[in-house]
Amino acid sequence: MKTAIIFDCEFLCIEGSQRRFWCAAIDPDPVIAQIGAVKLGLEGEFPILDSFKAYVRPIDRFGKRYPLDPYFTNLTGITEENIAAEGLTLQEALSTLDDFSDGARFWSWGKDELNMVAISCYVAGIHPVIPSYRFDNAVKLLIAAGMPVEDLARTPSNKLADYYHVEHPPLQGHDALDDALSISYTLQYLMKTGRLQPEVFDRTSPFVSS
Repeated sequence: MKTAIIFDCEFLCIEGSQRRFWCAAIDPDPVIAQIGAVKLGLEGEFPILDSFKAYVRPIDRFGKRYPLDPYFTNLTGITEENIAAEGLTLQEALSTLDDFSDGARFWSWGKDELNMVAISCYVAGIHPVIPSYRFDNAVKLLIAAGMPVEDLARTPSNKLADYYHVEHPPLQGHDALDDALSISYTLQYLMKTGRLQPEVFDRTSPFVSS
């Protein structure tokens, strides 16, 4: 079965980091602490076939472990205990994610491969495990399905399923897997209702709805 991988990352911040673009002296580098992914079938009933979650030990430019700020833990639910017990190196997490994908293309709400994966690899001093051409922007898929651009700009990934009134199990915002599930439930709904054609996932250039 043809599949797509819908993924999301949670990355370090303190209160106000986003509005400062992570440029204040007190801001940590925006390195990954959690990766979540969903394997979405692109045939039949468009099933959710599998899921993936990994905690990543966030390190600074000198290889030291970043402590988690209480604001970040409150936002994401990720604790020091999660990192200590389950945290992988970035290399391990990305390699495991690549194995999970079985070669399928990755889709995120925006460009997580640039804003998080690339930055994290640069800070860690490692070569990116997954090449850039295997990533794409899920916003394109919603444009193809007819979602108004002004709504796209104000709808985060964790609110996407609610925007379309898609019934789903409870999801926690700013959890990487749950945010990936929010996108996946939406794409599944749009394909089931014929508003999004699965062939769109094969396109390699920007596109708009017809």
